[in-house]
Amino acid sequence: MKLTFIGAAHEVTGSCHLVEANGKYILIDYGMEQGIQVYENAKLPMEEALIDYVLLTHAHVDHSGMLPGLYAKGFRGQVLATVATTDLCSIMLRDCAHIQMQEAEWKNRKAKRHSGTEPHEPIYTMADADGIIKRLVPCNYDQIIELCEGVQIRFTDVGHLLGSASIEIWMTENGSTKKIVFSGDLGNKNQPLIKDPKRTEEADYVVVESTYGDRIHSETRPDYVAELAQVLQRTFDAGGNVVIPSFAVGRTQEMLYFLRQIKAEKRLKGYPNFPVYVDSPLAVDATEIFQKNVSSCFDKEAMDLVNQGINPIRFPGLHLSITSDESKAINFDSTPKVIISASGMCEAGRIRHHLKHNLWRPECTILFVGYQANGTLGRSLVEGASEVRLFGETIEVRANISLLKGISGHADKDGLIEWIQGFKKKPAKVFVVHGESSVCDAFAEGLEREYGISSYAPYSGTCFHLLTGKLVYEASPVLLVKKKSRIVSDVFTRLTAAGTRLLAVIKKNEGGANKDLARFADQINSLCDKWDK
Repeated sequence: MKLTFIGAAHEVTGSCHLVEANGKYILIDYGMEQGIQVYENAKLPMEEALIDYVLLTHAHVDHSGMLPGLYAKGFRGQVLATVATTDLCSIMLRDCAHIQMQEAEWKNRKAKRHSGTEPHEPIYTMADADGIIKRLVPCNYDQIIELCEGVQIRFTDVGHLLGSASIEIWMTENGSTKKIVFSGDLGNKNQPLIKDPKRTEEADYVVVESTYGDRIHSETRPDYVAELAQVLQRTFDAGGNVVIPSFAVGRTQEMLYFLRQIKAEKRLKGYPNFPVYVDSPLAVDATEIFQKNVSSCFDKEAMDLVNQGINPIRFPGLHLSITSDESKAINFDSTPKVIISASGMCEAGRIRHHLKHNLWRPECTILFVGYQANGTLGRSLVEGASEVRLFGETIEVRANISLLKGISGHADKDGLIEWIQGFKKKPAKVFVVHGESSVCDAFAEGLEREYGISSYAPYSGTCFHLLTGKLVYEASPVLLVKKKSRIVSDVFTRLTAAGTRLLAVIKKNEGGANKDLARFADQINSLCDKWDK
């Protein structure tokens, strides 16, 4: 009876853990590594075809995104998750496959310019996504399920995303039973639409995330509706559009919830029927799934609306854009409007087209409603970029750049501790994962020092024996160092290229050298920032 940590160990992405019990191999999550800090997922300690089950905490790509790759390498077991999670995965994994295939096609087109370059293969294909989707097994919250002989599981709502869950696993071997609980991503309290996190009362071992284990959210919940209404009023009065880069699943539906309330309460003077466009096929599909899972996932406030015959995320003036022609038509309409489009960090998708049409207009507002990672276009805009490159064209930034602060789908440090204190008896060991390296260590140390809870922040490859309560193998940070060494190489490659371009400009005595020098300095600062992270 063993637990091995594979992904999201001293890092925030690529969640994956392996439990071995009664001769079965059980993965908890199989997420995709994302962001500048990492480049590839850690290898599994066995052939993929030997995995018997996957238990999925929720549908976000950093927890589910490698499932089609698992299928591509021979996995034919079951993937168990809540009903809403299986619904979301059915669209999100296909979307991921589409992106993988698009990127491979683009890289291969680019490679044709250089002889001898090996063709690039996508991590997985649409056929792999379809294959794994057929392996999804929907489960109800709070139901104890007999997974196999000697292993039972239960999903509990933790309020992070529609369908998100912590997972309890009871394992019995040779007459001894141990229980381990995986938190998944714990939700923030008082989020719109979905319920607050539910506690679990008993466990021998706990694996807990620590994304915000080093910070406290505001004690008082911001008045998002009032702040959003002010942005809309100011922008519409100037004759502009409010463009909202938003994640297709979760954040988009929250924004629709707020916008419905603004309309219902007539908060805007002169614009009672302002149009709202959701321009993302994935967001449109996800919105339909939210409506399908009303009874099992919505909180009391949302259900009160439903019981009055009010749809919490639908309202007059809402337009759902599916086709590219519908998307293009949005910017040919001069009526002041709200445009919600993916991706949330402006790195891909239709949002880039809307930025091209609105960034240069001083009457418009670009409203950010989520975290913007280092190195993304969204981060550049939030930090005050005066111009950006879109589709090979330089666009001057003249629109208002605003943030709706305080929105977070993750529990903060106090929320994490409150969930852990929900266990009636202290677990024998708490394993801290899914956080920046320093945060994992600090949160584990804090649990030990302040609450007397035996805690440990493992590195990828660490193996723990659940019956004896002892480490089988303790991994070191070598793998993390190797990943960061790749970042060093990447940073210097990009800085060298930027420097070469700058020197060419200066040598040719072309105009604008000072502007290029400033841009080069910005690149240095940005890349060093990423290395620090």
